Order: sequence, then structure tokens, then C-alpha cells
Amino acid sequence: MDSNVEKTRRARRTEAAAIAIAVIASIAALKLAQDFLIPIVVGIFGAYALRPIVNKLAEWRIPESVAAGLVIAALLACIIGGGYGLRDEAVSALSDLPQAAHTLRMHIRTLLNNPGPSPISHVKEAAAELKKAASEVSGEPASPPVASPGIIDRLTSDGVDALGALTTLGVALAVTMFLLAAGNSFRRKLLHVAGNTLRERRITVEILDEIDGQVQRYLLVMLSTNVALGFALWGVFLAFGIERAAFWAACVAVLHAIPYVGIVFALLLMAAVSILQFANAGVVFGLLLCMAIASTAIGLFLQNWLQGRASKMNPVAVFISVMFFGWLWGGWGLLLGAPLIAIVRTIANRIDSLTPLCEFLSADGERKKTATVAAR
Repeated sequence: MDSNVEKTRRARRTEAAAIAIAVIASIAALKLAQDFLIPIVVGIFGAYALRPIVNKLAEWRIPESVAAGLVIAALLACIIGGGYGLRDEAVSALSDLPQAAHTLRMHIRTLLNNPGPSPISHVKEAAAELKKAASEVSGEPASPPVASPGIIDRLTSDGVDALGALTTLGVALAVTMFLLAAGNSFRRKLLHVAGNTLRERRITVEILDEIDGQVQRYLLVMLSTNVALGFALWGVFLAFGIERAAFWAACVAVLHAIPYVGIVFALLLMAAVSILQFANAGVVFGLLLCMAIASTAIGLFLQNWLQGRASKMNPVAVFISVMFFGWLWGGWGLLLGAPLIAIVRTIANRIDSLTPLCEFLSADGERKKTATVAAR
């Protein structure tokens, strides 16, 4: 009897170790293959978002390949048209960039130009003394100071990053085009390899249908709330007299699409813009306060409430998942983390062995409701 218990424990430990190794290997594979996987995932989500429009055109006897081309062309036309409409303000902002940088540098110099040493100088002196002490203890000579990268190197690095983002979007758009043009053939292939029994194929159909709804609802909520926030901030910027209000409102709306950290970057951006335009600290504080209120009301409460009703997810699980994918894939991970974890929950909800994972990811009582419906 004791030997059987020991064998069972040993088998469970072996299974747990195998699962841990598989999870670590999967995370490492996702990290290493991010340049390949990110455009594929973005393209798949784009196909999910645009599929209802293609289906509507197909009902009008338009071939799916032609409908896919028309939808992609209309999407590109909207993006180019929006950029063309804001081109004057964007060019004006770029032309003012050298003067803005000079003004900002003067502001910083004024703040640091006090009679006594600044706190930053104290920190630098302490760091230098600690470095000397460490060199004396180790017996190694202190290394010479390393010159920080110049502005040219920084701009070159940012340009390479921007080019990489554009390449990712281009590949994702091509993937979206091919998936939309393929129509239901890709779905039929998934059903063919899902299993031979009717039950296995029914479960696959349910998973695919729920994933369709989850992704479409998530993208619709994200798009509508960020557009609403952009219009609200446009009115706020006009009320405060911000120059190029429409351009800055569009920039903030795009940044706000990045969960959690996007609004921080948006506030920093508008803080710099308002400091350069206004000399009154009260006006700057009032503008940032109005931005924070609008982003909290629309971006935090309204968007999270709508997302919670749409995805039926545990908010803590969503936050942890977004942070995990942000660590894994950077900015793209922050954007893709929430819909990816919603897909994981949908799959786990249909597989008995993944019930604990579904319980953790689901909102309170949601798993029980789904199980009741499935039993019926």
C-alpha cells in the first residue's frame, strides 16, 4: 500500500516537473520567435475584426478575394486620409521641434541654475565616491567614464525601431489579406484536423465562434473608447488654447491604446507641450488634470466596464497577463495581451483538464454559468 502511494506521488512530481519544463520552453520559444509571431498574431486579429465586413460583401455576390481586397483598400484609404488631414499640423509640429527643444533646454537650465549644488549633483558625487571605494577594495583601477550615446545615435536607433514597426504592420496587413481572401477554407481545414468524432468537431466550432466574438468585441470596445477619448481631449485642448489641438488629441488617443502605460506617455507628452506653450504652471496643471479625469472616466472606468462585460474575464488575471506579454513582446505584447488571454480562457473553458486555468481567468460566477449552459 505504501509503495503504491509513493509511486503515485513520484508520478505526480514527474508530471509537475514535465509541465514546468514545457511551460518554460514555451515561454522561451515565444520570446525567441517574437519577430515571426507578432505580425502573424496581429494579422489574425485584423482578419477577425474585418471578417464581418467581408461576409456582408460576400452576401452581395462579391467574391471573397475581391471583397478582401476592397476592405483592405478602404482601410488603407482611411489611414492615409486621416494622416493627410493632419499633415499640416504634423509638419508644423516637426518644424517647431528645434525651437521647442531649445526652449525646453532653457527651462531645465533655469531650474537647475540655483545658488547651491542641485540634488542631481549630490547623487553624481555619491556614485563617483562609491565607484572609487569599490575599485580600491577590489584592487582594480577605476574604469574611465564611458561617453553616453549622442543624439544622432539615439535618433538612428529610434528610426530603426520605427522602421521595424512599419515592417511588422506591413506583414500583418498581408496576413490579414490572405486570411480574408481564404474565406472559410481555413476554418474547414481546422475542423478537419480537429478530430474525427462529431463531438470533437462541435467543440472546435464552439471555440472558433467564441474566439470570433471575443476578438471582435475587444477590438470594437478599444476602438470606440479611444476615438471617444480623442474627441473629448480635442475639446479640452481647444478650450485651453493648445496649438494643433487635433494633432495632439490624435497622438494621445493612439498612445492610450497601449494598456496602462500609454496614458503615462500621453501625460508626459502633453506636459512638455503645455510647458513650452504656457508660462503659467496653473494652466499646465489644469490641462493635465482634465486629461487625467477624461482618461480615467473613459479609458479606465468605461473601457474596463465594457471590456469586462464583453470578455467576462477576471480583471486581476487580465492585468497580470498584459504585464506578462508586455515583458515578453514589449509594446506589441501590451496591445495583444488581453485578447490573447481571452482566447486562452475560451479554449480552457472547453477542455476539462484546463478547468483550473479557466476558473482563474474567468470573472466571478462566469465559469459556473458557462458550465450550466454547456450541460443543457
